[in-house]
Amino acid sequence: MTDSPADATPYEVLGVPASADDDTLRRAYRRAARESHPDLGGDAQRFRRVQLAWERIGTPAARRAYDVGSRGYAGQAASGPSAASAGRPDTGRDAYAPPAARRDSRPRARSHGHPGGRSREVFLQAEREWVGLGDPIEDPYDPALIRSAPRHIRRLLAEALAEEATAAIVSDMGIGVTVWHDLDAGSEGKLDHAVLTPSGLWAVESIDWGAPVRVEHGEVVGETLAAGERPVKELVRAARAVQKQTRVRFTGRLLVVPDAAVDGDVQLVGSPKKPTALVVRRSALAQVLNGVWSPAGSVDVFDIRDRLQQTVRFV
Repeated sequence: MTDSPADATPYEVLGVPASADDDTLRRAYRRAARESHPDLGGDAQRFRRVQLAWERIGTPAARRAYDVGSRGYAGQAASGPSAASAGRPDTGRDAYAPPAARRDSRPRARSHGHPGGRSREVFLQAEREWVGLGDPIEDPYDPALIRSAPRHIRRLLAEALAEEATAAIVSDMGIGVTVWHDLDAGSEGKLDHAVLTPSGLWAVESIDWGAPVRVEHGEVVGETLAAGERPVKELVRAARAVQKQTRVRFTGRLLVVPDAAVDGDVQLVGSPKKPTALVVRRSALAQVLNGVWSPAGSVDVFDIRDRLQQTVRFV
């Protein structure tokens, strides 16, 4: 569990509803610990998840604190660049609400569009429908409310947070960088970000599945992906739709994931000579965008920026 809203809750890890009584919870923990124990043929990672779940809700006091969203049981708070790279581990309300405007005067990347805006709209609509008939919700970012929501709704919020974390990293790269967020990709939906640096123009998707993923046969796979979900194919289609609309070609395509989701900083999808996409750890994103993995040569930043400004559409 990395304290993303897309993560399995402790109750989901132990396989019980949040309404389970203490005896049921204890029996579920013992069963899960026995089944996952490495010495008994279980999986070490699952065993660790079971232990973390029990730490959070295994005593009445810890369970009460978790259920009301207490930060004392939500992981260590973080701030600044490290918080963005680690996936915003503080699970108090402020970790879920839209980020506040920055007040420091450091030079920032040029930014257009609203990072995470459409994903938050979709999340809020789904949350209202789940609560009941679209009624207004007093605090849609209340941690207890979010934790009780179905996982597919929590993932919508996780997507918005992932897009905002990417935006924060790119913003810190300085005025030599320009980024467009939530680009209209027509029938393919949207492209999360287009990032222009001296090394190239990058099509970027920010995703958080709340669990580890891996690359197999030219695609990203994992046990928490939705049925039929093909992230690399969807990124390729969205990037092509934006290219067709703007007449500007992308240098490469990036899938940005939380650090805990993958083992290495960068994984190639497809041929090493001409990869379809790169799966990039969030903490390695700035390094990749600065040209470490880009093809030889550079791009005419001013020409591409002007052409995109004249042709890009937002959702």
